[in-house]
Amino acid sequence: MKTEPESYSIDDLAKEKKKTTFWSGVRNYQARNFMRDDMKKGDLVLFYHSNAKPPAIVGVAEVVKESYPDFTSWDENDHHFDPKSTEDNPRWFMVDIKLKKKFPEALGRDQLTGVRALADMELMRKGSRLSVQPVKKKEFDAILKLASVTL
Repeated sequence: MKTEPESYSIDDLAKEKKKTTFWSGVRNYQARNFMRDDMKKGDLVLFYHSNAKPPAIVGVAEVVKESYPDFTSWDENDHHFDPKSTEDNPRWFMVDIKLKKKFPEALGRDQLTGVRALADMELMRKGSRLSVQPVKKKEFDAILKLASVTL
């Protein structure tokens, strides 16, 4: 899951009550589908700071509530408002995540380049911009090894 740290960082997640938040505001259909259809309670996710210097994987969170309608799309005062999404016919969905582990050191993209196990990782593809994207188990395990963390 990608986020711009000035909007919402892993430190913000760490400060939340129960270190838990809803992941709202996703307005890309493919990213929405990953959350809505594929993310299950107990799944682990990599927390990635985009538009950071450097962009980096900074920790791991856990899905603690499966997909449900993103109510921010119905709020006219929210910058993620979508008039085509309604309570009766929601267009956008979100999940709840809980901080599992903040990495002692962020893993910058430059550290990930050239790692064989990450060669096909969506995050490493040039121009990849999805805010929610799948990660294969071998990729996830390689990231944990590079970060020198265990869960």
